[in-house]
Amino acid sequence: MSKLKTGAKWVLVSAVVAAITFFAVRTFDIRHMPPLQLWHTYVPHEPSISSLDAGNWAGYLKAEEIIFNELRAKVSDKLPANVRTPLNRYYPDSLIYPGRYNQDWNRSYILEPAGKPVGAVVLLHGLTDSPYSLRHIARRYAADGFVVVAIRLPGHGTVPSGLSNVTWEEWMAATRLAIREAKRLGGQAAPLHLVGFSNGGALAVKYALDAIENPQLARPDRLILLSPMIGITRFARLAGPSGWPAILPPFAKAAWLSIVPEFNPFKYNSFPVNGGRQSFRLTQSLQDQLSRMANANELLNLAPILTFQSVMDFTVSTRAIITSLYANLPANGSELVLFDVNRSVKIGPLLRRSSETALSRVLPEFPQRYRITIVGNDAADPGATFARIIDVGSTMERIRNLGIHYPPEVFSMSHVSIPFPMSDSLYGMHPDSTEENFGIHLGTLAPRGERGALIVDMDFLSRVASNPFFPFMMEQIEEGIRDPRPIAPRPVPGMVYAPRKTQAPKIGELEELFPDPTYTPQELP
Repeated sequence: MSKLKTGAKWVLVSAVVAAITFFAVRTFDIRHMPPLQLWHTYVPHEPSISSLDAGNWAGYLKAEEIIFNELRAKVSDKLPANVRTPLNRYYPDSLIYPGRYNQDWNRSYILEPAGKPVGAVVLLHGLTDSPYSLRHIARRYAADGFVVVAIRLPGHGTVPSGLSNVTWEEWMAATRLAIREAKRLGGQAAPLHLVGFSNGGALAVKYALDAIENPQLARPDRLILLSPMIGITRFARLAGPSGWPAILPPFAKAAWLSIVPEFNPFKYNSFPVNGGRQSFRLTQSLQDQLSRMANANELLNLAPILTFQSVMDFTVSTRAIITSLYANLPANGSELVLFDVNRSVKIGPLLRRSSETALSRVLPEFPQRYRITIVGNDAADPGATFARIIDVGSTMERIRNLGIHYPPEVFSMSHVSIPFPMSDSLYGMHPDSTEENFGIHLGTLAPRGERGALIVDMDFLSRVASNPFFPFMMEQIEEGIRDPRPIAPRPVPGMVYAPRKTQAPKIGELEELFPDPTYTPQELP
């Protein structure tokens, strides 16, 4: 008994020492953060969950207008002289002030087709993001006859502090509101598609599962997911505790994982602790629901899912997409498209071994109940890019030559690059000169100089932000637009649907979301 008490005592002592060390490091870290600005301290007043569930689109836009008017009065009109710079998105005279553009893509919007809608689609952006991120897909859907509803999720598009007190339940309520409006505009009988990027992908899947369990919710007919946040690392649990010192005024900066100048007109650079915590809570709820419904054989009516994902993703777990989501899907016509690393790059010896083997480590055993497409190239023939397609129930692959150039200076796709074509005015490597200029071309920046000279981490500027395979991706999406309400395929001979117990990936197999105290927000969607 005495040995047990001694062991328990040492466990308690070790836990206390670890906690003290953690908070000591955290306190030291925040002392070196830049000072908080108005966009870190002013928190907009978003609609409540009850008002979102009882409200409509017109009411949401009215509330949004009030939010942006208050933002101008409380932040932009009160900026001190030292932050009135040409690259501050909150300074009205800056080059990147969103209010000066033809359309402020931070706000919710609707695109209507030329004629009667053939369907409706709801677009859900990612964390720290805005409706800007899915505008290219929105335009394609509208051109093909769909009415498009793109909502600004609560806490987004305004100031980074908007994420300091928001909850994922509010994002879900806003998702339900947007879908109600889409069904109203498109017609109750019209096909419904959901497109979700990163955190928005998690919301899309969560809603689809909720609609199976709740007959009062409209069921989507297709899901299109881009870098979906199905799982993040368990280390993200520390996001919550890392903000605890903020309850004391001298440690207010502890509520932030990063404080960075805001030079992007449509995405936050600074990132509050609560944003990471809410994403973690959302993915935990989603994985629990997936596992529970799969084990109860309740996913047979889930809509087909088309997912586009880079094998190298520092923000979300590629493996979790396969083990927690796709492993539980019925044979319903779903497909997973993986973008491999560039195997012809000249810096091969500089790549980590884990980067070279990332694809082989995430691929499941074949055959599968969904189609897998691997997009990439071969070191022996760097000019050729191809899609390796493994059909449902097959162990063999067929090859399709894509004729798309994998830029030699790009060694892999990134989490944030998937939704943007190379011609995107803000993020594209080759901006389209006919598109509106948003004051800065972030996708073309390739600065060189001495380390320590910049006020931002080099990852802000070096992480690839556009997708050379965007034309292929849109071709895949348009297949679903042409067949907006698919009929469930017949069972594949030899393939039996049996729910699988979800097995969480090992920690070492997951990409780390918060690798160290110098975490920067471009690592989140």
